[in-house]
Amino acid sequence: MADIARKAAAHWQGDLKSGKGTVSLESGLLKDAQYGFQSRFESGPGTNPEELLASAHAGCFTMQLSALLSNHGHTVEDLRTDATCEMVKDGPGFRISRMHLVVRGKVTGSDQADFEAHVKDAAEKCPLSRVMQGNVEITHEAILE
Repeated sequence: MADIARKAAAHWQGDLKSGKGTVSLESGLLKDAQYGFQSRFESGPGTNPEELLASAHAGCFTMQLSALLSNHGHTVEDLRTDATCEMVKDGPGFRISRMHLVVRGKVTGSDQADFEAHVKDAAEKCPLSRVMQGNVEITHEAILE
């Protein structure tokens, strides 16, 4: 398989607190989506990097879990992952401290213990989890429905 490269872009105008920016994805799914100080540190309109990271991690993790379950003969009917990205003040700046995943699945041929084992395996193999390992605490809950 060839190397895979995906692109995104950000544009910012102004200072941190009163400035504003946009983010866009190469795919066009997000185009000039607004973000700023309020959407990141308060509760203003727009997105923020942590929300986008949580979304990306949830998507990547869920695909990895689906592959693992399928490869072990299970039929994946439905998987849903909610991700919460936590950021804390750290010295002069901030850092991502924790990513918490809540995974719900309807999987034929799996019981709760088996599902939990696959979730743990996916947490170790997911490309975005691997990028964060050692720098971010990654926790997960597995709920077989």
